[in-house]
Amino acid sequence: MSSSTEPRRTALDALHRALGATMTDFAGWDMPLRYGSERDEHNAVRTRAGLFDLSHMGEIAVTGPQAAALLDHALVGNIGSVKPGRARYTMICREDGGILDDLIVYRLGDTEYLVVANASNAQVVLDALRERAAGFDAEVRDDRDAYALLAVQGPESPAILKSLTDADLDGLKYYAGLPGTVAGVPALIARTGYTGEDGFELFVKPEHAVELWQALTKAGEGAGLVPCGLSCRDTLRLEAGMPLYGNELSTSLTPFDAGLGRVVKFEKEGDFVGRAALAEAAERAASEPPRVLVGLVAEGRRIPRSGYAVVAGGEVIGEVTSGAPSPTLGKPIAMAYVDAAHAAPGTEGVGVDIRGSHEPYEVVALPFYKRQK
Repeated sequence: MSSSTEPRRTALDALHRALGATMTDFAGWDMPLRYGSERDEHNAVRTRAGLFDLSHMGEIAVTGPQAAALLDHALVGNIGSVKPGRARYTMICREDGGILDDLIVYRLGDTEYLVVANASNAQVVLDALRERAAGFDAEVRDDRDAYALLAVQGPESPAILKSLTDADLDGLKYYAGLPGTVAGVPALIARTGYTGEDGFELFVKPEHAVELWQALTKAGEGAGLVPCGLSCRDTLRLEAGMPLYGNELSTSLTPFDAGLGRVVKFEKEGDFVGRAALAEAAERAASEPPRVLVGLVAEGRRIPRSGYAVVAGGEVIGEVTSGAPSPTLGKPIAMAYVDAAHAAPGTEGVGVDIRGSHEPYEVVALPFYKRQK
């Protein structure tokens, strides 16, 4: 999208403005950054519930007799083994193993899949899937305009949603989805999210987005539900150790470099794009791991930012990929790629170069935060 074009607006745009949201351009979309205090929004999701507009995400339908075979060829995961009604976290890689995007793929039926890409990569993923569909009896369809996406996240989210639907939420596992109606609106109800909390993502037609948002807001009044912007979504996913494309993931890294080699399924039938390069990357990671993704917790108050150098003994040993104050821990935290020699939790003498000052940090295992089951 060129800078001269107007940013796209979601079906909830007027509602966000009426709520006083601070808006920001994100991947060519005008999106709510926060409505009030991002710390309050963050804490609401951790302790009660938050309501998000995620309509900027990129939905791509893959349908037809060979839809599963196409996705097994195009993506690194074993998509053919996903049962209808379930979802899978996976990645799409280049021939050289570099990550084009991380994705969630929902199997809606025997020959029907919904691929959800990051907003910034939706066109890249769409183009790659169309190119890789050659020779397969399957259709790749851009469904970005067919959906609005709302998310209810936090410990109170099941109770809030139950009051608006007769769908079997108790039977809906994590990374599963089922069709149902929520407040009378037809929806794909998915138990997924990017916050580290229990919660749901609701795919609906754009024309139903406003009435669904209002119904969820009303149903959540007594439970402390608040509208939440992208800013707290970022601190929530950071605490949960979840990678963000463009920060922890990029075309210069393979899934093995990112510590996510488990998503690559070499045992599936047939060839897939990047297989040979990824097999080499797997061997390399096993024998001499490159830099390792770790968590860093500040001893002081200064905030680490993406791109800051991680240092030890006067040498640069890594780089921060994401950093922010953690409302849950009460300290600044970061994810960083560091040399394997300094990656073990508790490693002494590690710091972050913040404007020339080497601030001390503790190396910890990810995630920083795990919800109580």
